[in-house]
Amino acid sequence: MQTVIRQLGRVDYLPTYAAMQAFTAARNPTNTDDETLQPNQDERDELWICEHLPIYTQGLAGKSDHVLNPGNIPVVQTDRGGQVTYHGPGQVVAYPLIDLKRAGYFVKEYVYRIEEAVIKTLAHFGVTGHRVSGAPGIYVRLDDPFAHAALSGPAHPGDRFRGLGKIAALGIKVSRHCTYHGVALNVAMDLEPFTRINPCGYAGLQTTDLSTIGVSASWQEAADVLGQKLGTYLAA
Repeated sequence: MQTVIRQLGRVDYLPTYAAMQAFTAARNPTNTDDETLQPNQDERDELWICEHLPIYTQGLAGKSDHVLNPGNIPVVQTDRGGQVTYHGPGQVVAYPLIDLKRAGYFVKEYVYRIEEAVIKTLAHFGVTGHRVSGAPGIYVRLDDPFAHAALSGPAHPGDRFRGLGKIAALGIKVSRHCTYHGVALNVAMDLEPFTRINPCGYAGLQTTDLSTIGVSASWQEAADVLGQKLGTYLAA
């Protein structure tokens, strides 16, 4: 079934968060563990694409000591997985509202498909995205983000982010087989707020965006490409 893509523009975080929860709660209650019940085939999945005003969001596992100096930027507790991250203007945020039971794949593959969509979005702009084992999201080589070579294994665990910048963060929630929250791709934003937290719980983790690594792309262009790639890779 085709996913409905909704471009929301620049919106406040809290009302959008509440809307995701309401959308998911209102979905057909047949999304339960009762295998005799079937999902409503007329109920479409949606993908919300938006941009937020400055805000820090904490995941369920978020620790307060990872928020170093929020200043005047609000910190909001959420029900997604993961630790603290930052949302702000110049970042494309995508919220897939997908029925995984109907789609026919599980959470691990769902995360892989989101990351693959981001990697393919970066490839559209000539950038090579990388996964780092045990650290969800997508990373780029800061010294040569356009190089195609795979990452080599770190000398020890403390080296795994050496030379890398995080360009996309991922945090999800699954309720009754249905997903919300999602992924954020940094396009052209003020990166300073990331220095006031331990991004995703990793002290000293560098973050970057397309603009910083030399890609000139508008927010809308990046939003259109990411939306198209997510629509393709999340399809059943």
